[in-house]
Amino acid sequence: MVPMEIKRNVFNKLNDEITEPFISILLGARQVGKSTLLKKLEQTAQKKGLKTAYFNLELSSDLAQLSGNHKEIFNLLTQKAQVIFIDEFHYLENASKIFKAIYDSQCGVKIFASGSSSTEIHKHLKESLAGRFRKTIIHPLSWDEYQQIPKVNLSDYLQWGGMPGLIHLSTSEEKMDLLENIVSTYLAKDIKALIKEENVRAFNSLLYVLAHNQGGITPISNMAREIGLAEPTLARYLDIMAHTYICFQVTSFSGNLANELKKSRKYYLFDLGIRNSLLKDFRIPDHRDDNGILHESFVFWHLQNQMKPNMEIRFWRTKKGDEVDFIVIKNRTPHPIEVKSTLHKMEIPSGLSYFMKTYPKAPFGIVFNKNLKGEKKLGHRPVYFMKLEEAASLPLMQTVL
Repeated sequence: MVPMEIKRNVFNKLNDEITEPFISILLGARQVGKSTLLKKLEQTAQKKGLKTAYFNLELSSDLAQLSGNHKEIFNLLTQKAQVIFIDEFHYLENASKIFKAIYDSQCGVKIFASGSSSTEIHKHLKESLAGRFRKTIIHPLSWDEYQQIPKVNLSDYLQWGGMPGLIHLSTSEEKMDLLENIVSTYLAKDIKALIKEENVRAFNSLLYVLAHNQGGITPISNMAREIGLAEPTLARYLDIMAHTYICFQVTSFSGNLANELKKSRKYYLFDLGIRNSLLKDFRIPDHRDDNGILHESFVFWHLQNQMKPNMEIRFWRTKKGDEVDFIVIKNRTPHPIEVKSTLHKMEIPSGLSYFMKTYPKAPFGIVFNKNLKGEKKLGHRPVYFMKLEEAASLPLMQTVL
């Protein structure tokens, strides 16, 4: 039986980079499909008649080939192939300096490199490769990618998430085991290298707290007290999670009005299946009390996946409790987005209405929900009611202008 292959949305962009001289860096959490993309790109390069070489630096044999001094590695890479693929490149000592030397030599060798985005990777990319690389973040499967799997529905996606390895598994037990293994590998390989051994258990507790409180406003002081960590330590752990693409934080939107929350944050883990694994809850969404958070998280991650350099995502809440789930700021213009589960009629949520009245420059609002589609007016401005699935390809996010 031929294993199923998912065509990733980002593939065409990366394929176009084969003929570009800059270093192409693929970053993302473990097991989101970076290695599979590199291997597919290698096949494409070979079909174009290009000589390639592939190194997986988690294999001791491959790492040994690149264990010489700077000059030896430079000569090996520039003489071995026209397109070089290096998986988990952070294991390569002085990787960024070697990449810089290859780029600056104008020898015509193209490099694709992937990493699980440790703090060291970010440091080297900023300091040594400025202007010489293009970074692409690889996420779990999006909803439209997931739909390439036969006979799936949105409930399946909300239950299991979008980790690519799931597509080859048939039973619930196998899927649960895979997701648990991904969490364990993250703690064992990435986190133990960055924090003290005795704090790994506290870090694991933090993962659970974030999963449990996903989408809610959770002050760092409260989390620190619950887990038993000092606030500066907790802040550092959250930073590590951000740099390893495990957890994203969303800050509050404020126009400096007195009644708005200004320093609050919400947190979202990178995949719903991983969250469900941490919570040990794989019930179908309609049977869960946190059904609304599953829908909100689904919308968040698809907005996040479509982000452009001139965009950011925030949320809005007042001291009186008025709120909007997400504010997409595009070219400094706010666009309010609310997520509801099931609506019985197209009624504009009070928080979204209040935001649009408070911020007349917001051109329109969006209400994502399971069952209604249409448009209502708030004064002269439209509020679009859209199905949850439409968040996967939102016109607002498709262009920079």
